[in-house]
Amino acid sequence: MDLGLKGKVALVSGASKGLGLGVARALAQDGARVSICSRDQASVDAAAQTLRTETGADVIGFAADVAKAADVQAWIEGSVEQFGKIDALLVNAGGPPGGLFKDLTDAQWQAAFDLTVMSAVRMIRTAIPHMNAGGAILTITSSSVQEPIERLVLSTSMRMAVVGIVKTLADELAATGIRVNNIIPGRIDTDRVAQLDQAAATRAGITFEEARARSLTKIPFGRLGTTDEFGDAAAFLLSPAAAYISGASLRVDGGMMRSV
Repeated sequence: MDLGLKGKVALVSGASKGLGLGVARALAQDGARVSICSRDQASVDAAAQTLRTETGADVIGFAADVAKAADVQAWIEGSVEQFGKIDALLVNAGGPPGGLFKDLTDAQWQAAFDLTVMSAVRMIRTAIPHMNAGGAILTITSSSVQEPIERLVLSTSMRMAVVGIVKTLADELAATGIRVNNIIPGRIDTDRVAQLDQAAATRAGITFEEARARSLTKIPFGRLGTTDEFGDAAAFLLSPAAAYISGASLRVDGGMMRSV
């Protein structure tokens, strides 16, 4: 299926590895021109070169910490300077640390707010003036927005706020022809999921392999998803092929989530 992304300009944050890289790859494979960012210049340069080599697409990379307003502005404005417009924006940032509510400090709550909520607000607000009808915005959330996860109260709280922002913007931006959606990863094979499994193993006094095996029993497919599978779903929602989808949340979870 041709998603209609050839020649489109897509911006993908947090794209030096993991989910963001999977999305950037899928967009580039379908012919989009892609701008990626990540906090580390060497990592983002390596990812951009990998994508150019794999896909032949026009890919540029910026070092940017999306928790910082100035970095967000520099990335988006620098991308527009090179590509002239924005057709698609993937909002993505690393997850806040785990922990029990009683142990979390004000500083940790503020840092999580800046990383997850304000990064989304700033990226979307800065990108919108450069988007025309047919533009698409997609935020990566978490399965915790539908089924809260133990010890992830920071992530759950902040990502639920982002879901509320997206649902509101879907209405506010409808008249402009810009779509806004969420995508919900289940257990995808990333460093973040490995860290969570290792933390679970440590708490339970078992090996990483045992903790991973336990987690897989909760997934009907019996395996982790791949970043490419996740990227393909995200690319669809960011593409003209999803022209009548807005204000939605798509699960990519192998059937793991039990809520309806």
